[in-house]
Amino acid sequence: MIKVGVIGLGAIGQRLIQGFENHPETVIAAVCDTLEERTKEVAAQLGGIPAFCDHKEMLEKVELDLVYVAVPPKFHHAVASDVLKKGIHILCEKPLANSLEEAKSLLNQAQAAGVVHGMNFPLNYSPAARTFEKMIKTDYVGKLRRVHLKMHFPEWPRPWQQNAWVASKEQGGYVLEVGIHYIQQIQKIFGEVKVKDVQLQFPKDPQACENAILATLELSDGTPVLIDGMSQIAGKEEIAFTAYGTEGTLSVLNWGQLEGGKIGEDIVPLDADNSLTDSLIDNLVKGLKGEEAAIIDFSAGYEAQVVLEELRKG
Repeated sequence: MIKVGVIGLGAIGQRLIQGFENHPETVIAAVCDTLEERTKEVAAQLGGIPAFCDHKEMLEKVELDLVYVAVPPKFHHAVASDVLKKGIHILCEKPLANSLEEAKSLLNQAQAAGVVHGMNFPLNYSPAARTFEKMIKTDYVGKLRRVHLKMHFPEWPRPWQQNAWVASKEQGGYVLEVGIHYIQQIQKIFGEVKVKDVQLQFPKDPQACENAILATLELSDGTPVLIDGMSQIAGKEEIAFTAYGTEGTLSVLNWGQLEGGKIGEDIVPLDADNSLTDSLIDNLVKGLKGEEAAIIDFSAGYEAQVVLEELRKG
């Protein structure tokens, strides 16, 4: 049984806990969070497992095979470095770190440690995103003309993630929280992308994250990529990742809905190929066993961070 430790028990960290608990080959062996009450509550729900408020103490006292780092981005480098120093396999939340320098450091440490190092980029395992990739690679849209990422939020942070860091310029904002997923998808599906121009808008509060971005990027063959993001606007949340080509248009909407159409036809909902559904935890287990696995590693995390930091700085 693979023994998993979880550091960071906020909304994001909680999502994978159940997955680890339900998997036949993994078990949560210890949890850690700086909020003692939350840590004790989660540990009790998991059957009274060891609970810690200091991750270093957890790493010293509990034998672990894999550690999931789900703390805010500002703390990724320090916490992940401590895990890697112990030679423990690691799964890190996105983005890899809170700066390019920190991300490079973690990549170097992970490679030197010789451990499995994975990132939690769930689109890589979802049927809609995987169907999108397959259809792009089988020329559904024909020759690619443009890639467009739309991120519109009536409210940011969203109602379920009301905390200071998600709202901060330092380590939050939807370009970082949401955009990083699609930067990684662009790099995986379409290859290298370079930032050409960025226009950012911010509210009056100097500590607050962006409330608008308009950025142009370019694939290696010159195909333009457009990022259009706004928050604090009327309407419903809308995230649309769209490829426009000479033969058709294809989109992933709001993480899991697929739609498309050929030139001259209407855009209509499309069925995702559920046979393409995959599991991050299944792949982590395979990786820890030394088997071939689909794991988005720290190298991909670093490459995504290169683009992310250029977008954040404008």
